[in-house]
Amino acid sequence: MKVCVLSKPNSKKPRIEKLSDGNFIVAVKERAIENYANQAIIKALADYLKVPPTRVSLIAGRKSKNKVFEII
Repeated sequence: MKVCVLSKPNSKKPRIEKLSDGNFIVAVKERAIENYANQAIIKALADYLKVPPTRVSLIAGRKSKNKVFEII
């Protein structure tokens, strides 16, 4: 399953908002430096979808706010 995410790094309050089927807004406290925000988004998505973080992988948008993740 592919999931489209609008990322909001360096947020005061971490949150996940589901917009529609497969589209999310994910806000994390980590800054967008050295992949910290991407790793936090992976962990947040894994917790939200109740899957291990190893099953969530970033496939597009490593340096963009619009990202695509694959959940296997």
